[in-house]
Amino acid sequence: MNIKIDSRKVNYGDTFVALKEINGDGHKYVLDAIKRGATTVVVEEGEYSVNTIKVTDTKKYLEEYLENNYYDEIKKLKLIGMTGTNGKTTTCYLIYQALNNSNIKCAYIGTLGFFLNSKQKLLNNTTPNIYEIYNMLLECVENNCEYVVMEVSSQGLAMGRVNTLIFDYVIFSNLTQDHLDYHGSLDNYVLEKQKLFKMTNNSYAIVNGDDPYKDYFLLNNTNITYGKSECDYKISNINSSIKGSYFDLNDKHYFTKLIGEYNVYNVCVVIIILNLLNLENIEDVIKKLNSPNGRMDIIEYNENNIIIDYAHTPDAVEKIIKCVSSLPHNNIITLIGCGGNRDKTKRSIMGEISTNLSDYVVFTSDNPRYEKPKKILKDITCKLDKKNYKIIVNRKKAIKSSIQMLTKNDILLLLGKGHETYQIIRGKKIPFSDKQVVINYIRR
Repeated sequence: MNIKIDSRKVNYGDTFVALKEINGDGHKYVLDAIKRGATTVVVEEGEYSVNTIKVTDTKKYLEEYLENNYYDEIKKLKLIGMTGTNGKTTTCYLIYQALNNSNIKCAYIGTLGFFLNSKQKLLNNTTPNIYEIYNMLLECVENNCEYVVMEVSSQGLAMGRVNTLIFDYVIFSNLTQDHLDYHGSLDNYVLEKQKLFKMTNNSYAIVNGDDPYKDYFLLNNTNITYGKSECDYKISNINSSIKGSYFDLNDKHYFTKLIGEYNVYNVCVVIIILNLLNLENIEDVIKKLNSPNGRMDIIEYNENNIIIDYAHTPDAVEKIIKCVSSLPHNNIITLIGCGGNRDKTKRSIMGEISTNLSDYVVFTSDNPRYEKPKKILKDITCKLDKKNYKIIVNRKKAIKSSIQMLTKNDILLLLGKGHETYQIIRGKKIPFSDKQVVINYIRR
């Protein structure tokens, strides 16, 4: 692709598009792009020594350019897009895994990165910008993919990161409080997510029929509902243990290695997709699926279980603690924090949920970003009545302290970071992994 949006990647003869985005203005890098060989620049302002195309909106120009020049190639792919507050990563990863295990070549784009064949590339955002997505989709076409499953975030939709794409399957998992710092209200949040269900051509829309916001997503598509209420796919007889979950979906019995009711909902979406593709032996495919890294990741330690999970919203935290509460245990110890420069209204809510549902809680840093960790922790604990907690700002020390609290048949939940291998502090990604800290402690 000879059109670029990053001046550092410009080669001689390329066209450079100066995008104005939240994290920077590409006009600052036009001269650098020219120096590196750009022979055309697309800008909203300024005069330059090379061929200059002036437009009112460089982002719109880029979208139209990509659509006009490359959409005919990528439309060969079947696109599966999923939105919702929780469950996107697990469900999309399971779909990716299930299709490939069924000899249907599928790629994945989302929080975990870009997965294609054995390639795994990290991404900066759950839903990358449209330029990156087109590049990835073209790579999928070159590698003879049939399907691409994609997490589509509310912010990605609000920023137009999937504009011009038409989805063959759209999925809604649930909607609870998150990202209100960006969207301002739950109403705005749900309307952004709804946009995905309008980027279709009478496609299959798979909707959680138990969610209060379901009607926003039951639009002019071929609607399929799932849930414990009266749905097209009715869930019943859920029985979970530390080894996995048994459940019924309509008239069939399934087992998954994933734990908890909310994971049964995630797995049900996979079953629906496989049914729509008329695949056989679906029970066997589901039985073999593994959860993604950092989602209910279980490590056994001295007759205790340490569980690492990405849960970082009030709803996700409540669900995971309730889930493990239903398993045989002595004490539940929860380690948790909140990200800096994000929705502050959920901090005290998460503090109350954690202390109310756990035997003991260790509050610590998550990704403080540009905020002071002590200020974030004060926001989390400011409304607590219970005293069953302590604060340890340093996350590594907090994890070690939490492990030392374990006795026998206890469950330790390390929440918020999941698969992440860094902490974001003052704008820098500092190498850090909850799982590696646990492994190193156990080895010593």
